Amino acid sequence: MDKRDKIEKFFFLKEIGVNMLSPEEAEKMRRVLLIKPPSERFKKEEENKQKEVLSSGLSLKEKFLSEIEKEIAQCKKCPLFSTRKNYVFGEGSMDAEIMFIGEAPGEEEDNQGRPFVGKAGKKLTEMIKAMGFEREDVFIANIVKCRPPGNATPTPQIRRTCFPYLQKQIAIIKPKVLIALGNVAAQTLLDTKETITRLRGKFGKYQGIPVMPTYHPSYVIRNYTVAVRKAVWEDLKKVLALLNENR
Repeated sequence: MDKRDKIEKFFFLKEIGVNMLSPEEAEKMRRVLLIKPPSERFKKEEENKQKEVLSSGLSLKEKFLSEIEKEIAQCKKCPLFSTRKNYVFGEGSMDAEIMFIGEAPGEEEDNQGRPFVGKAGKKLTEMIKAMGFEREDVFIANIVKCRPPGNATPTPQIRRTCFPYLQKQIAIIKPKVLIALGNVAAQTLLDTKETITRLRGKFGKYQGIPVMPTYHPSYVIRNYTVAVRKAVWEDLKKVLALLNENR
């Protein structure tokens, strides 16, 4: 049997699901076919992926975040995909030191496919600027990527289903601190049932990353008192102090 016959036989058996080769025979066949061992192939595949990314002009972060966005665009893991107008992936700097995490998109966010663009978004922008940043300097995202009908609070099941997308975003961006806006964001990131009134103002941890829970901008708008605004500003100042300490 010549080399070509061996190749044809190998692939024929593989196609019909028959594995008749002993480990020794498989190694011989690998050599005949010049197939690299799995570890070598994996290393080569990773090298090729990185070359593709570099040749496309995209950074690795851009590439990985783009892949996550494609997953979200095609996601049908919960009922919200059928009622949304747009998914809301998030936006901002891929090298952000700060990530602001909200609950879920509202009506305006659903219409535009962008996070925090309604009244709460304007208030969040004010908070970001008060800290000395622009929206483009930070990254803004939500626990849930699609709007719940009627702006209802996302159920625990929906949060669990959608949270892995945000976890991947955090792992890629690698922020120095997370600011959790409101109950849902704080409870999900810190894996607790404590309310925001108990959690705010004190750093928690999400996989080693400091988390500062504070009031959601929509809460600040509804309860526009000196006490509430002062509380939020105190929380944000603690974040700035933490960043300064680590520089």
